Amino acid sequence: MNSYPAPGAAPVLPVVRIAAQFFSWLFHPLLVGLYMALYLIYLNPEYFMGVNASGKTQTLFIYIINGIFFPLMAVLLCKGLGFVQSVYLKTQKERIILYAISMIFFFWTFYVFKNKPGIPVIMAQMSLGIFLAVIIDFIANIFFKISMHATGAGGLVGLFTVLLFTSSGFVNIPLAIAIFVAGLICTSRLLVSAHRVPDIVLGLMAGFTSQWIAAWYFG
Repeated sequence: MNSYPAPGAAPVLPVVRIAAQFFSWLFHPLLVGLYMALYLIYLNPEYFMGVNASGKTQTLFIYIINGIFFPLMAVLLCKGLGFVQSVYLKTQKERIILYAISMIFFFWTFYVFKNKPGIPVIMAQMSLGIFLAVIIDFIANIFFKISMHATGAGGLVGLFTVLLFTSSGFVNIPLAIAIFVAGLICTSRLLVSAHRVPDIVLGLMAGFTSQWIAAWYFG
């Protein structure tokens, strides 16, 4: 995350900037995937109904290790070795490393969830959507600085819209919350980052579309 407004942007009040930075941290792209996993494992009454507490914990642990810990450690290692100047990855060139690393670990997460017995298919579907979103961002990053935060927000909304049509559970309220959160994320990134509106919009589209492609694949 960086705190440099886009050229020509209006000044941002300090309190607004602090709030925007807080939401940018709270809904970091890596954490958004964790929130999605937590909802599916513990809050949705459908997918993990027959899974015991140990199985749920193991599923969450698999996601945290592959989807958060390893990518984060890899970025910190790159920073320590001098491959990147900042852990915030402010430039398109520096983000290439993060995308390449994330693709490996999110594909592995998808592969484990798809092939490990006892884990509901929805976890593999969600992980595939995240993996596809990273691929799209990786390609888009060649041409412009697509927003990773907005991609995560789009994936969040995309997952809940998929559940709206495929789950027997009541997801109207979670979907409304996801849309509200996506608005917070995108507004925060416009206020405290160098992203422009097209970076945000295309990031949203990337995340949203990826979850639907994953749903189609498993459908």
